[in-house]
Amino acid sequence: MRTLLAAILCLLPMLVHAQGAATLVADRVFIEGEDRLIAEGNVEVLYDGTRLTASRVIFDEPSDTLTIDGPIVIETPDGTILLADQGQIQPTLENGLLRGARLVLDRQLQLAATQIDRVEGRYSQLYKSSVTSCTVCGTRAPLWSIRAERIIHDEEERQLYLENAQFLIRDIPILWLPRARLPDPTLERATGLLVPEIRFSSELGTGIKLPYFITLGRSRDLTLTPYLAPGTRTLDFRYRQAFRAGDLTIQGAITDDDILPDEARGYLSVLGEFEIRPKTDLLFDITTVSDNAYLLDYGISGSDTVESRIELVRTERDLFASAALVNLEYLRDNQNNADEPNLIGDLSVEQRLFPAAGGELRAGLDGRILYRASDDLGVEGRDLVRLGTSLSYRRDRITAEGLRLTAEGALFADYFTVGQDNDVEESALRVTPTAALTLRYPLSRTRPSGATELLEPVAQLVWSDSGDQDDLANEDSTRADLDEGNLFALDRFPGGDLREDGLRANLGVSWTRYDPRGWSSTLTLGRVLRAEDATRFSDTSGLSGQQSDWLLSGQIRFSDNLTLASRSLIEEDFDFGASETRLEFDSPFVDVSASHIWLAADPEIDRDDAVSEWAMEAAYRLSRSWEVSADARYDIRASSPVDAGLGLIYRNECVEVDLSLSRRYTSSDTVDPTTDFDITVGLRGFSAGRSADGLAGRCRN
Repeated sequence: MRTLLAAILCLLPMLVHAQGAATLVADRVFIEGEDRLIAEGNVEVLYDGTRLTASRVIFDEPSDTLTIDGPIVIETPDGTILLADQGQIQPTLENGLLRGARLVLDRQLQLAATQIDRVEGRYSQLYKSSVTSCTVCGTRAPLWSIRAERIIHDEEERQLYLENAQFLIRDIPILWLPRARLPDPTLERATGLLVPEIRFSSELGTGIKLPYFITLGRSRDLTLTPYLAPGTRTLDFRYRQAFRAGDLTIQGAITDDDILPDEARGYLSVLGEFEIRPKTDLLFDITTVSDNAYLLDYGISGSDTVESRIELVRTERDLFASAALVNLEYLRDNQNNADEPNLIGDLSVEQRLFPAAGGELRAGLDGRILYRASDDLGVEGRDLVRLGTSLSYRRDRITAEGLRLTAEGALFADYFTVGQDNDVEESALRVTPTAALTLRYPLSRTRPSGATELLEPVAQLVWSDSGDQDDLANEDSTRADLDEGNLFALDRFPGGDLREDGLRANLGVSWTRYDPRGWSSTLTLGRVLRAEDATRFSDTSGLSGQQSDWLLSGQIRFSDNLTLASRSLIEEDFDFGASETRLEFDSPFVDVSASHIWLAADPEIDRDDAVSEWAMEAAYRLSRSWEVSADARYDIRASSPVDAGLGLIYRNECVEVDLSLSRRYTSSDTVDPTTDFDITVGLRGFSAGRSADGLAGRCRN
C-alpha cells in the first residue's frame, strides 16, 4: 500500500529543513542511519505544482539533496516535461543535475542532452544537446534538428540560447551559427526572425523576404521585411500599437526596382479604430501609393481604386449615426483622377421611435458632398452637395386567416446644389411622398414523407412621386439591379441622388422545401409592373420599361456539404440580361467552389461588351500532411484566361512547407503579365505561438 510520506516528515526532526519544501508519496519508505530517508516504488515528489516521478529517491538531510534513480519524469505547471535516467536535485526541484536527460517544451519541442543542470528554478543548462520538434524513431535521424555545444532555457523569459549550433537535415549539416536565440513554443511574442519566404517573379527575378519581428513592450511591435531580388530592393514595414481605447497599424514599403528605374516607389497605409466615447468609434484607413501599378506588381492588392477613409460612428439600440470623409485615387490607365470624384463626404443619421399607438417610426438625416479637382464644366468637373431628411412609419398586422398586412408611409426631402455643370439644375429641392401596402399569405404543409413545404405569395403596391428628376445631378445611383434582396424595396436606387417614383406593383412568390433526409431548396420568382415606363434605370438592370424582367433565383443545399445557387434576369423574349450561378462543396477532404457570371453589354453604364466569365477555387487534402489547391478565372467571351494559381502545402508535427505558383494574364500600359512563385518553410515548435496543431508523428516498424 502506498504511504503518504508527508505525515512521516512532520514527525522526524532530522527532516525539518525539508518540511514545506516537498511532499513524497511512495510504495515503501524506510530510514537508513540517522539522516537518510529512502523511498522506493512509484515515488512521487510534489512541490508548488511541479510533479516528479521516479523508481527510487534518497533524501540526504545534511546536504539537503534528493538522489533519484530513473526513469525520472518532472512535469512543471506550464507543461514543460523533463525526462532523465539519474539525477541529484534539491527538494524544491529548483537546483540540481540530471544525466541522460531530455526536456520537452509545450509537448512538442524536444531537447536531448547528456546532462541538464537546473539553476535557481529558472534556468536549464543542456550540454552536448540536440533540439527538434520532429518525432524521433529509434536511431533514425529526425527530419531536422539543431545540435549545440550548450543550450540554456530561460523559463521566465521563455527563450532558448544556443552556443556553437549546427542546423541539420537528416543528419546533414546545412548551417552553422556561433550563437543564436530562439523563442520557446509557449511564447506568443518575441523579437527575432520570422519564417523567410523565397519568391520568384517573372518581372523581379528570384528573391528572398526576411521578416524580422521586434517587440517594443507589451503593447507595441515592429516588423521589418527586406525583400532582395535581382530586380528589386524593397523594405516592407509594419508597426502596431494597442491602446486602452483602440488599435493602430501603420504599414507600407519603400522600393527601388528595375520596373520603374530611377523612381522611388512604395505605399503607406495607416489603419486605426478607437472608442472615443461609449458607443462612439473613430475609424480611419488612409492609404497612398506611388504609382498605379505598384500594388499589383508586388501582390499587395488587385483593386483599381485606393480609398482613404475617416469615419465617426455611433451605434445605440435605436440610433445609428455616421459621418465619413473619403478620398479616392483611381489606378486605371483610362481614368483621369482630376475628372473623377476625389473627395466625398457622407452623413447618415437614423433614429427609431415606437409610438404608444403601435408601429415603428423612423426619422433620418443624410447628406453627401462630392468634389472633383478638375476645373472643367460638365460631368468632368461637377461638384455636388446634397442634404436630405426622411420620416417613415410602418405597421404590421396579421389577420385570423393568416394574412399578413404591412402598411408603410414615408416622406423624403432632398436639397441639391451643384457647381461647374451647366447641364443640370444649379440648386433644387425635391420632395418625395411614398406609400406602400404589402400582403403576404404564407402557406405551409407537411408531406407524408415528412418533408415540409412553405409557399408564400407576396403582392406589394407602392406609390411615390419625386417630380421631374431629369435635370438633377446623379452621382451615386448610376447602377441598379433587380435581385431577391430588393424585389420588395420601396426604392431600388443604391444612393440618394435619384428616387424611384410612380405607381408600381412588386409581385413575387417563393417556395421552400425542407426534407427530413437533410436537404432543402428555395425558389423565388418575381417581377415589377408599373403604370408608366421607368426611364432612369439602365437596360440591363432588369428594372427599365413598364414591366421589369423576370427575376428567377433558386438554391439547393444538400446536408450542409453541397450548395447550388443561381439568379437570372429573364427578358420578355426569354433572353438573359444577367445570370450568375455558384456551386460550393465542403467536406473534411475537399473544398470546391465554382461560379459563372453573364452580363449583357450596356454602354449606358460603360460596359461596351458583354461579360462572360467563370471562376474556380479548389482545395484537396491528400492526407493529414499534404494539401493541394488551385484557382483560376477565365474570360469565355475573349477565350482567354485572366489569372490562375496552384498551391501545395506539406505539414507535419515539426515542419510546414508552402509552395504557390500564380500567373496573371491581363496587361495594360503600366502592368505586364507576370508569373510569381513563392516558397515558405516554417519550423514548428520554434516560432512564437506556432504549435503543431495536433499533427503527432508516428513511427513505423
